[in-house]
Order: sequence, then C-alpha cells, then structure tokens
Amino acid sequence: METIIPKILIANRGEIAVRIIRACRELGLPSVLVFSEADRESLPVKMADEAICIGRGPASESYLKIERIIAAAELSRASAIHPGYGFLSENAHFAEVCDECNLIFIGPNARSIRTLGNKSAARTAMLEAGVPIVPGSDGPVLSSVEACKWAERLGYPVMLKAASGGGGKGMRIVWTPDELEKVFQLASQEATRAFSDGTLYMERYLSQPRHVEFQLMADHHGNIVHLGDRDCSLQRRHQKLLEETPSPGLSPELRQKMGETAIQAAKAVSYIGAGTVEFLLNSEGEFFFMEMNTRLQVEHGVTEMLTGTDLVREQLLTALGNRLSWRQKNIRSQGHVLEIRINAEDPARNFLPCPGRVQNYLPPGGPGIRVDSHLYSGYVIPPYYDSMLAKIIVQGASREQAIARARGALQELVIEGVTTNRDFALQLLSMPDFVSGNYHSSTVEEKIKAGEL
Repeated sequence: METIIPKILIANRGEIAVRIIRACRELGLPSVLVFSEADRESLPVKMADEAICIGRGPASESYLKIERIIAAAELSRASAIHPGYGFLSENAHFAEVCDECNLIFIGPNARSIRTLGNKSAARTAMLEAGVPIVPGSDGPVLSSVEACKWAERLGYPVMLKAASGGGGKGMRIVWTPDELEKVFQLASQEATRAFSDGTLYMERYLSQPRHVEFQLMADHHGNIVHLGDRDCSLQRRHQKLLEETPSPGLSPELRQKMGETAIQAAKAVSYIGAGTVEFLLNSEGEFFFMEMNTRLQVEHGVTEMLTGTDLVREQLLTALGNRLSWRQKNIRSQGHVLEIRINAEDPARNFLPCPGRVQNYLPPGGPGIRVDSHLYSGYVIPPYYDSMLAKIIVQGASREQAIARARGALQELVIEGVTTNRDFALQLLSMPDFVSGNYHSSTVEEKIKAGEL
C-alpha cells in the first residue's frame, strides 16, 4: 500500500511562513502556501512546494478568509493547516472548521482556544486551578457603573482590559474615579474595533512589573514540558521590542516555581501543542497569571537557541500524533539569548510604518547569530500587514557577551530603501537600565517621555 505523506498548508506570510516551510523540508513534508496578491513576489511564495492565491492585499480579503483557506486545502489535498501567529492562529471557529473538514489544525483544540482567548474566562479557569491571578473583577464588567464599584473595591489605579484579543488593544489604566467613565467607553470602543467584542474586565494595576513568559509544549499523549522563561518587559504601548532568556529578574528557585505553575495552568485546560503562559512579576517576587497565548510566539527562536530545540518541527510532529521528543529532565539551557525585532517604521515620527521597496539587504552573521526574515534585495514591503521585517537572535556564553554580539549584529545589518527601527534598537541595548538588567514593562515608555530615547 502506498504511504501518503501529509501535506502542510501554511495559512500565513512573512518570516513565520519561511520558518514553517523550512521545518517541513527537514521532515520531508510537502508544503503549500496561501498568499495574497500583495505577497505574490514574496520569499515564502518562492520557497513553498505549491502556492495558491486567495485574494487581494488586505488581510480581510485574504488571510482572514476561512472559506478560501479551506478551499485551498481541499484543492491542494493538504492534510493539515499551520496558522503561524497572528491572523487566524487563535481563532476557535477556524480550528472547528478545520476539524469539520478533516484537516489537522496545528494548534490546540477549539475549546482551549475559546477559553484562553477570553481573558475573563481564562482568569476564572486559572482561579479554579489554583494559579495566582491579579486581583480583579470576577467576570466581565458590563458598564461604567459596575466598573466604578469594582474600582472602589480594588483601589485605584486599575486596569481595564478587553476580554477578547490582546496586543494592548482595549487596554487602559484608570487613575482616578473622575476619568473612569470616559476611559471605559474608549477601551470598549477600541476592543470592539479590534476584536468585534467590546467586553471588558478589570484588574488592579500593578506598577512597574516585569513581563515574564514560559514556553510550553504538549502532545496528545498527556506529556507536557516547559522550555524555560523569556523576559518581554521592554515594550512600547504593550508591544514587545526585545526579548531575552533567561530573565535577569528571576532566581533559580523562582524560575522553577513559575515553570511548574505554567504547566499547572496548561493542564487546567487540557492544553495540546505549543503555548505560552504569561506572568506579571512584581518587585516583591510575587507573580500573577496574565494570559496564555494559544499559538507559536514571535519570539520562539529565543527559546530554540537557548535549549537547542526546534519548536516548529515539534509542532508538526505532535500534531501528526507523535509523542514529544523530550521530557522535562532533558531540557537544558546554554548561555544567554536576546532577540531584537527589526520593523519598517520611523521612531522619529511616532513609529510610523514605512512600507516600500528594499533596495539593499545584508543580514549580519558570525558566531551565535541567527536571523529570521523574509527580506531580499528588491522586495516590496506591502502596506497591509505588520511592519516586522526581521528578528535578530543572538546567543552568548554570558548576558554581557550576548549584548555585545547583539550590538555588533545590528551595526552589521543593512536594510536600505526603507526606514527601520535599527538605530532605536541599538539605543535600547545601550540603555543603562537594560544593561544592568534592572528594567520593567514601563521602562521604555518612561524613557521616551523623558526624551532619553
């Protein structure tokens, strides 16, 4: 009987599509890529075994069209769909449709996505599982009057957050009772625009916390491991700028406790696949569950370099029914790793996106340097999508060496024709608070406001 090799459809674009294609090649799995008209000349289209156009440039007319992606899977006879990150990667309905069409969704099941995708429901699930959460409302806050009652109970300042979605959308700090009604309406409106759901919940605002996350991987046989932490505290408007591992803010004892708690959180929702549990850590060493991302993270390469693992390969294998390649005792860390996100944006103009043609591209190289990118000289950056161009990932024997290598890599990087945040990233690497490891999630905003960045 002829052996049928599974074909993987990639429902994404850019560097993550390139990353998945490479993992498929290594495993001998055919790949088919869906793409928009704006991405016709993109690198992943050139690399994939097959490529099918599913619509015009805007994501709403292509990468978010479930029926067109499913049609492409049927046309190409794909067996599984990898959603990458962003777009439909955390869409429970998409996972359900894949299941109904006998397509393997390379990610958790729809029930887990739905529970964890609603931040209010996730808080409830974690509370029941004994996972520490930030004090807050015991469910959605449906009006500004109800929000006022919760704020008085929790104490100002408080944080309003969108129950659906993430990325800082629908998130607002409320400092005083006088501004609560106005801020409530603004947060709800923004959440509605971003996620078609204006529902909010409330938490006590934690001043100057660190943002630390733990990478998890689970198979269909009950095995689950964590692969260490990543510190994502350097952010602007709740968008990550730089990640590092291990976090300079964790002791070995705290790291072990947080890792065990992350696994506890995933088991509470019977999690399968790659996922990330995100915590807020205060200056007293207390940590609280913030959310769980039910997909591969942008910064997964940081963990891969530290542990010598391949998370995308493992995603593919476990989705196809294989057991995890490792046990917790097999996970080993080596040195220190940083990731810097290079975006087509202008920091001098409030980080305005800068699409256009890349005239010349030269990535850095050398020991301990990895570049994940979809760029090439002559590539035209479309205006429709996220502005990230490349991830510069560096490893050193020590944190000091990793920082030095990161600076050298950025100085060596050449992207001509469009404005990027490269020089701003170099400033981040030289910032005294970062060099000392003594930073938090508000550090960058504070430095920008003070004119120091």
